[in-house]
Amino acid sequence: MSNIPTPHNSAKKGDFAPTVLMPGDPLRAKFIAENFLKDAVLVNNVRGIHGYTGEYKGKRVSVMASGMGMPTIGIYSYELFNFYGVEQIIRVGSAGAIDQKLKLRDIVAAVSTYSNSGYGKQFGFNGNLGPCANFQLLLKAHESAKKIGVDLKAGPIYSSDIFYDESVPSVGETLEKLGVLCVEMETYALYLNAARAGKKALALLTISDNPVTGEGLSALDRQESFTQMMEIALDIA
Repeated sequence: MSNIPTPHNSAKKGDFAPTVLMPGDPLRAKFIAENFLKDAVLVNNVRGIHGYTGEYKGKRVSVMASGMGMPTIGIYSYELFNFYGVEQIIRVGSAGAIDQKLKLRDIVAAVSTYSNSGYGKQFGFNGNLGPCANFQLLLKAHESAKKIGVDLKAGPIYSSDIFYDESVPSVGETLEKLGVLCVEMETYALYLNAARAGKKALALLTISDNPVTGEGLSALDRQESFTQMMEIALDIA
């Protein structure tokens, strides 16, 4: 019996390309499809989670939103890897600066993730899991960024289960001392799902705000202006 379609994804077998770009925001997925993909077709819209497949410079590529947080990206990335035959997912998300040298719109490649999430406990290891990006995708992203003059920042990030975190800024101060670059809410689950499925994943993150200084970009900016990050992800798809 086929595992597809699922309660969360109405796409049929073959609707998704081997590479899926995965923003959190469904409207960012729509923006990428409409502005970068040729002949993009909507293949999923269950719960408003837009999923499209089209072509970018002769390559078949898909883009689908993950929603916010590890439970949601955990569902969508699991199904794409294990049911739809997707080989690699490139997260194109936003993040808050922990390293105070980072500026708004800087682009970070997540080499590895710290987390306060219990998502990893399901895998049966009684310890602390530290999932990492796929090295090949990371290296390709570094080279792609250089081609367009982007100084890609690479290092560990923090995936949090909490957005309105009352322990901030103390957590941020502690993590900054450990070299952590930024905070978001999805990559830890994505990297663990990729590792378990034997697939590839990379998170590219644009700095959208700074929890310490209060600086931040608008929702529309986060939706439509992170084009350099999108170009890098599409180039390595």
